[in-house]
Amino acid sequence: MSIREAFDAWAQEGKDRGMEERHWHTAKHALARMPIEEGDTVLDLGTGSGYALRALRERSIARGYGLDAAPEMVANAKSYTEDDAIAFLRSDFQALPFAENSIDHAFSMEAIYYADDPVEVLSELRRVLSPGGTVYCAVDYYEENVHSHEWQEYIEIPMTRWSREEYREAFREAGLYVAEQDNIPDREVEIPPADAFPTESFETREAMVERYHTYGTLLTVGVAP
Repeated sequence: MSIREAFDAWAQEGKDRGMEERHWHTAKHALARMPIEEGDTVLDLGTGSGYALRALRERSIARGYGLDAAPEMVANAKSYTEDDAIAFLRSDFQALPFAENSIDHAFSMEAIYYADDPVEVLSELRRVLSPGGTVYCAVDYYEENVHSHEWQEYIEIPMTRWSREEYREAFREAGLYVAEQDNIPDREVEIPPADAFPTESFETREAMVERYHTYGTLLTVGVAP
């Protein structure tokens, strides 16, 4: 199954709204850190339901482009958004449909590791970013988060599982300076009492606390020279 086929199926089943709800717990903190100025143009890579751009419009960005590999995701995002300043496009992440230096900032949540070549994606982001522009890349699936390792067993699409250091190395290889990297904990997910475990996903409450409160979302921030 291709990335497009998998995400088209998820969109048709309404899973894009579920992803938005789960991702928002940590995505909103990453978005709040972005050095957005009024009039900026922002690219959302792997836009899903388009929630990130709708949130950033509240901070007066002039233009937002939401890209996704799945046409059904793009169609859903358009249907959820009544704002002419936001456009949603179906696009290959490794061949972005933008000119050099045309984007002020880029955001990506739980998307880059689905690409065939994530370094090439980062290089494309570097190409389209204006000098001083930033990439805010957020992932829950990464090497140090041991609780995410089994995800590949349930998803037919091959995924790249990098460590924190491998993300930094990839950003540098793509020509981006690494300005920041840290974990954003998810404090909003409901964690049951210890006597409710084991659950379908966790053997112990301690494991669930570690997954959400310690590992949470890994955020790597790159800056274009």
